Amino acid sequence: MAQLTFTNALPWWAVFLVAGAIAVIAWRAYARSIVPRPRRDLLIALRTVTLALLVMFLMRPVRVSDRGLRDVFVPVLVDVSRSMSIDDADGRRRIDRARELVTREIQPLLGNQFHVDILGFGDRLRETSPADLAATDRQSDLSGALAAVRDRYRGRPVAGVIVISDGGDTSVSSLAEGAVPAVYAFGVGSRAVGRDREVTSATVAEAVADDSRIDLAVSAVSHGTGTEPIALQLKANGKAVEVRRIAPAAEGVPVHTVFHVVPARGSAVVYSVEVPVLSGELVPENNTRSVLVQPPARQHHVLFIEGAPGFEHSFLKRAWAADSGLDVDSIVRKGKNEQGADTYYIQASQSRSNALAGGYPSKPEELFAYDAVVLANVQATQLTREQQELTRAFVGKRGGGLLVLGARTFTKPGLNETALEEVLPLQLVDRGDTDAVLPASTSRGMNRMALTPAGEAHPIMQLGSSLDVTRQRWSATPALASTIPLGGPRPGASILAITGGAGGVARPVVAVQRYGQGRSLVFAGEGAWRWRMFLPSTDRSYDTFWRQAVRWLALSADDPMALRLPAGAAPGENLSIRVLARDAAFVPQADAVVDVDVTSPAGRHETIHAVQPRETQEDGAYVAQFRPDGPGVYRVRAAGRRGATTIGSASASMLVGGWDQEMTDPRLNLPVLQRVTLRSGGALVTSGETAALAQRLRAAVPAARLAVTYELWHTGWSFAAILALLTSEWVLRRRWGLR
Repeated sequence: MAQLTFTNALPWWAVFLVAGAIAVIAWRAYARSIVPRPRRDLLIALRTVTLALLVMFLMRPVRVSDRGLRDVFVPVLVDVSRSMSIDDADGRRRIDRARELVTREIQPLLGNQFHVDILGFGDRLRETSPADLAATDRQSDLSGALAAVRDRYRGRPVAGVIVISDGGDTSVSSLAEGAVPAVYAFGVGSRAVGRDREVTSATVAEAVADDSRIDLAVSAVSHGTGTEPIALQLKANGKAVEVRRIAPAAEGVPVHTVFHVVPARGSAVVYSVEVPVLSGELVPENNTRSVLVQPPARQHHVLFIEGAPGFEHSFLKRAWAADSGLDVDSIVRKGKNEQGADTYYIQASQSRSNALAGGYPSKPEELFAYDAVVLANVQATQLTREQQELTRAFVGKRGGGLLVLGARTFTKPGLNETALEEVLPLQLVDRGDTDAVLPASTSRGMNRMALTPAGEAHPIMQLGSSLDVTRQRWSATPALASTIPLGGPRPGASILAITGGAGGVARPVVAVQRYGQGRSLVFAGEGAWRWRMFLPSTDRSYDTFWRQAVRWLALSADDPMALRLPAGAAPGENLSIRVLARDAAFVPQADAVVDVDVTSPAGRHETIHAVQPRETQEDGAYVAQFRPDGPGVYRVRAAGRRGATTIGSASASMLVGGWDQEMTDPRLNLPVLQRVTLRSGGALVTSGETAALAQRLRAAVPAARLAVTYELWHTGWSFAAILALLTSEWVLRRRWGLR
């Protein structure tokens, strides 16, 4: 039985209006022609039929039929990833249990009613047989497999899809709702994997500077061992560094710890955390996790602006000048000349000094050449409104860092009510409400700094190799000369340190926040140079704090050409390497040629041409697709050009295979299977319910067949009919003397 319908169907009244319009147009075309009546009627009929067919084809006619469709398909997707090799399925390997489900239940009960296709999925979807099922694929791309089924059976009747899996899904894509027919899932494996220990996470903070301390946070869990301590061993590039033994609070409760590491200078370091393999452990592959710590980036360019000469200027300059990772240009406003114009003392390289002659850069490409800007005792009148807006764009759009300090900057007429006020982490007006928002920390006395809990964890406040040493060194710092009373933090800002003000009232002195793509920091103390003068000459607390502060601010500042590398990459996975191509003013370059060179751990080079994605939310973004063969550290370099002009280049390292994603949490993951089945209208199925499943599939046969349609509107026959009608009309018009 066949049925004709339209994809873009019109209501009945619109059909009558269109038919009337066609009749009027065809009649008026030949109403005044001089040809005899029969010939004129024929031409009108040809024009009417042609217009009617065009309208009908625009409505997209479709023929729906269920006749002649004897084969209704039931694809059976069997997970063949490595996690299916675990032998916890009733004492057998999961893949063997899956094979048994196919041969003993699914094929005997469904094979004589449906066309059953056996498909293995893991790295990709492919046709197979029960005898050839082997758990060898490196990943389990369940979402990709279901999407491939949709494309494979497009235009063919499918009663439902059967999935046999342990619920592992390492794919990065998600299945769109309604993308495939109803999915019925068999879960294989156990929700308790016996004796197993796993490093569940390892995350590392940013490297602020060479020889700086970095926190490496680790979590691990143990099953089947009770509260026996877990030995966590830290390695740097394969060399043992430290071992910690931590007892869980109860069976299956994760343990957490933080290692404090100092990466070696000049190169990327791979830190690995391992737990020993237990006797009889079911899944030893998940006992290790590794993370990559990138070396501090290229030399950071810093612009230091001071509204008036002061003691702090020389101390800060010396501290930053001794850091080879910082390149500092400084401007000090000296006073006014005879004409009443401001004069400046400028220390900068010759290539940048011309842009600083007016006391501050005025063009984006001049300011955006820096990674961080320091404003000390700078009042609003020193910067024009355009320069204030440019500085806000420097932080928010370019991703630069802004450090503001000095009493004149905060007291009227400082930066109050300027474009820069919202960039700063603290309200510039003290409304007396800071007590309610300050962290629960006690100050150490008048103008003496004390760390907050956020400050104890923040990289710029770390003065020692451990938290205890950091606390001791901050306790030893002398009191500041004074503290500027400011308001509370803005939403999302963090107060890192406080001091005691008049009457013992706590005041924020160090606060940070992210603003747009960049970062900002406020230091509300005066006379920090005392830390350098009143402490022993061997104490480097002053230098360490200010260097780390500026480096942390500069970390968010990209080069015009920047790389975005995927995290948690696995061997054999299709990776997307993103490249941002911008000019010196950070204007996106939409017509650039971008090439990405990847060097494998074995030294093999591969050059990939990056292209702009069709749908991107980031202008100037290019994507290169790369598939790593094995684990290790890959070096990536991107270079861009426009014609013969070079835009720039960027390079970074990428760790592939830092942990075995396929063996992460190897227990049967029923929630994943349940989520897929619910989205598609299917259900979870257990062994012994195959007969009931067959009934549900038979009930879906009519709908599956009706889903097979034949589109009539864009075939060769439709084009030929229109062409024949137009040609016939034209030939008759010419033969009968009409133009």
